[in-house]
Amino acid sequence: MEFKFGGSEYNQRTVLGHPSGLFVLFFTEMWERFSYYGMRALLVLFLTASIMENGWAWERQDALILYGWYIGLVYITPIFGGLIADKFLGYRRAVVLGALIMTLGHASMALEGFTNIFFYLGLLLLILGNGLFKPNISSIVGQLYKTDDKEKDAGYTIFYMGINAGAFLGILLCGYIGEKVGWHWGFGLAGIFMFIGMLQFYYAQKIFGEIGLKPKKKDDYVDDHTVKGEVEDSKGKPILDDNFEKTNKPEPSPKVKKDRVIVISVFAFFTIFFWWAFEQAGGSMTIFAADYTDRDLLGSQAVTFKIINAVITVIPLLVITWVLLMLFKQTFGRYAKSNFFLGSSFVIIWGIVIWMLYNEFQVDTAEVPASWFSVLNSLFIILFAPVFSKIWESRFNPSGPVKFGIGLILLGVGFASLAYGAFGIPQGAETAAVSMIWLILAYFFHTIGELCVSPVGLSYVSKLSPPKLVGLMFGIWFLANFIAGILGGYTGGYIDSISEQYGLSVFFLIFTLIPIFMGLLMVAINKFLIKKMHGIR
Repeated sequence: MEFKFGGSEYNQRTVLGHPSGLFVLFFTEMWERFSYYGMRALLVLFLTASIMENGWAWERQDALILYGWYIGLVYITPIFGGLIADKFLGYRRAVVLGALIMTLGHASMALEGFTNIFFYLGLLLLILGNGLFKPNISSIVGQLYKTDDKEKDAGYTIFYMGINAGAFLGILLCGYIGEKVGWHWGFGLAGIFMFIGMLQFYYAQKIFGEIGLKPKKKDDYVDDHTVKGEVEDSKGKPILDDNFEKTNKPEPSPKVKKDRVIVISVFAFFTIFFWWAFEQAGGSMTIFAADYTDRDLLGSQAVTFKIINAVITVIPLLVITWVLLMLFKQTFGRYAKSNFFLGSSFVIIWGIVIWMLYNEFQVDTAEVPASWFSVLNSLFIILFAPVFSKIWESRFNPSGPVKFGIGLILLGVGFASLAYGAFGIPQGAETAAVSMIWLILAYFFHTIGELCVSPVGLSYVSKLSPPKLVGLMFGIWFLANFIAGILGGYTGGYIDSISEQYGLSVFFLIFTLIPIFMGLLMVAINKFLIKKMHGIR
């Protein structure tokens, strides 16, 4: 008998046609992204808020530069985290240790009111913990699937939906509590769910079988149901898996390995331009939302927003809760502790959501939090990720380079809507009140573009990487994000100077034209890259 998926026997139990272990990773990543995006949504707002608002009253440029360095360093440390996991810890221990360090980081930031040192220490711990966590959980996802076909692409897209479910909830709740209640409460809430995510993963990790173990101990591993090359029948009698050796893929030739690494490098180079522009969401776009967008609503407009906000909060949470119940059905008997912590986290989340919505409906007016607009990205991901997952599994599935090109072009179109919306703002204006529709359109196009780039990129790194260097290749992939974060922070920091000389519209046009040009270039080299993949699709 041959298992369809990697991991233990319990991992062969499916949820939505995919192994149960994928959804253990789904929820682990969801809570990690909750903590990351929840804190990120508050960072620039907190730094630029006045002393009267309990902020640090930094200049926009300084805040955006720190934001850029934080985003960049969050993505450079995975290079080292991938190496450490590949050579010493194994993916699973790296994930647990990284999650614990990030929990301490959030706890430190929650104490920023006592001394500034706690704030900077918290950022440092988040950066280091993310380095261990981020590349290695992605590596485990890739090893759940025994083939590199479109099923793996679909699996990564579902995993990416988990990422954005966490981002959605983190931005919505941490942003609301941080802006309405207090910054340190928002920072602290992020840490609570990071800790729960770690416990959920720790107590369910045997579902992965040998996947992600410490390298030198893999041969000694035995779980409750499987031995390497063996499975048990219903009576507990060992059955030899005659096809076990056949499931091991032949080692690619050095030339094929080299060519595939070249393709990963090209993808990584182009993704710099994507994330350079995309990461303006937590920087210049947040400033645009806070200072240049009309967020005060009265009368029927306020009521409409509250209803819409309630709908977009409750419906996605219901969908995610439904996925949770399906995972419970498949794994509760074997991994009760993990499911207990996971279930407890959803009880807490539902309590916070009900409290937030109740408070909002008690007042006649509504001020849309500046961080709320970032929620749209995650909301659109949750809505459209299943659609794109089906497209990638169909005959309409384009090649990886074409997907990348389309994603970059759509990103540019999103910034074009902001450039148009900012057209009437006078040069050098520090405040304005333009319609919210331009930010909404921007996040829509950015999200559709992201679905063409990020989950697909993760899948291609997994498929193209030499088997012994998967963690390192993911680290190199995130190196592109490091460069993009630094460049994005410094470029975003010019928002005031460019606005004074040329107007805010010109500032956003920069992020329109460059991604569109790079997207067209990627489509132009499509055939060259396909040849270098040597059969990988």
